[in-house]
Amino acid sequence: MSGKLYVVATPIGNLADFSFRAVEVLKQVDLIAAEDTRHAKMLLNHYGISKPQVSLHQHNEEHASQGLVDKLKAGLSIALVSDAGTPLLSDPGMPLVKLAKQQGLDVIPIPGACALIAALSASGLPITRFTFEGFLPRTASARKSFFLEKLADTTTWAFYESSHRIQAALEDMADIFPADHEIVIAREITKLHETILKAPLAEALSAVQSNENMRKGEFVVIVAGRKIETDNRQLSDEHLKILRLLLKECSIKTAVALATEITGQRKKLLYQTALEMQESRED
Repeated sequence: MSGKLYVVATPIGNLADFSFRAVEVLKQVDLIAAEDTRHAKMLLNHYGISKPQVSLHQHNEEHASQGLVDKLKAGLSIALVSDAGTPLLSDPGMPLVKLAKQQGLDVIPIPGACALIAALSASGLPITRFTFEGFLPRTASARKSFFLEKLADTTTWAFYESSHRIQAALEDMADIFPADHEIVIAREITKLHETILKAPLAEALSAVQSNENMRKGEFVVIVAGRKIETDNRQLSDEHLKILRLLLKECSIKTAVALATEITGQRKKLLYQTALEMQESRED
C-alpha cells in the first residue's frame, strides 16, 4: 500500500499552538519534509520527536518532490511542514502536493496555526468573504499598480509583508488609497510583542513611520473593502408606484408608514418623495 502525505500546520510563534493530533502524526510518519530542517528540529526536540528529515524548500522542491512521491508510492508516510504556520500559504509544498494528487496518493491536512486566519479573526473587519493576496510585489511601481487594481474591491482583502518592506508598502498604499481607508496591521501574531492595530490608513502609516518596533517582525495587513455608495435620493419605479397608490387611499403619514414597511426604504426619503408628489398634483 502507498504511504500517506500529511500537510501539518506548525506553530507561528507560540510552541503551545500545536495540536495533539499533529504531534502524533509527526511521531508516526517515516519521514518529515521540512522547509528548514534546523528550524523544524527545534520543534521536534520540544515535543520529544525523533524522525529523519529531508529539506524541501523553494529552491529544490521542483526536483525533490518526485523523489518524495516515489517514497510515498513505496509505502512510506511523509509529513510536510514549513517553518511556521500552514504549508503552501506563501510557503513551499505546492509541487509535492500537486504531484501526489496527480498520482492518486492520499494527502491529509492536519490543521493548526495560520497567521492569516488568526489575524482576520481578531481584525474587527467583515470576513464573511475575503481574498488573500500573498506577498506584495517587491518594487514600488508594481505595488502601486496592484493597489490601483484593489481600489475598487468591495470585500476585505489581506496580504503578508516583511519587516524591511512594511513601511514602503504602506507609503505606496497611501499614494493610492484615501487617508481614511480602514486597515489592520497585525504583527508578530502569537508572539511576545503581538500587535493588532486597526486604524485609518494615514494613522496606521504614521504609527509605522514613528515607531521602530512597528517595523519589526512578520506582518499581516488587512484592508477593508470599498464601501458601496448608494444614491438614497432615488427610489425604484416599483417603490414610486407603491407610494402613489397608497397616497390615493391614505394620508401622507399613513402612506409613508406603510410604504416604509413594504419597501424597506428610509422613512425620511419616502416622506420627502410623498411631499413632492403631493405638491406636483396640487400644481
